[in-house]
Amino acid sequence: MGIKDQFQDKANDLAGKAKDAMGDKKDEAGERASQGRDEASERSSQGRDEAQKAAQEQQDKFNQDYDA
Repeated sequence: MGIKDQFQDKANDLAGKAKDAMGDKKDEAGERASQGRDEASERSSQGRDEAQKAAQEQQDKFNQDYDA
C-alpha cells in the first residue's frame, strides 16, 4: 500500500467520523427541540386550565352574590 492510499484511507476515516458526529448532533438538537415544544404545549395547557378555573370561580362568586 502506498503513501497516497494511506492518506486516502485516513481521510475517508476522518470524513466518516465527522459525518457520524454531525448526525449525532442533529439527533440531539431535534430531541431538545421536541422537548421544548412539549414543555411549551404543557405550559400553554396549564395556562388555559388556570384561566378557565379563575373564570369559573368568578362566575360562581357572581352567582352567589345574586342568590343571596
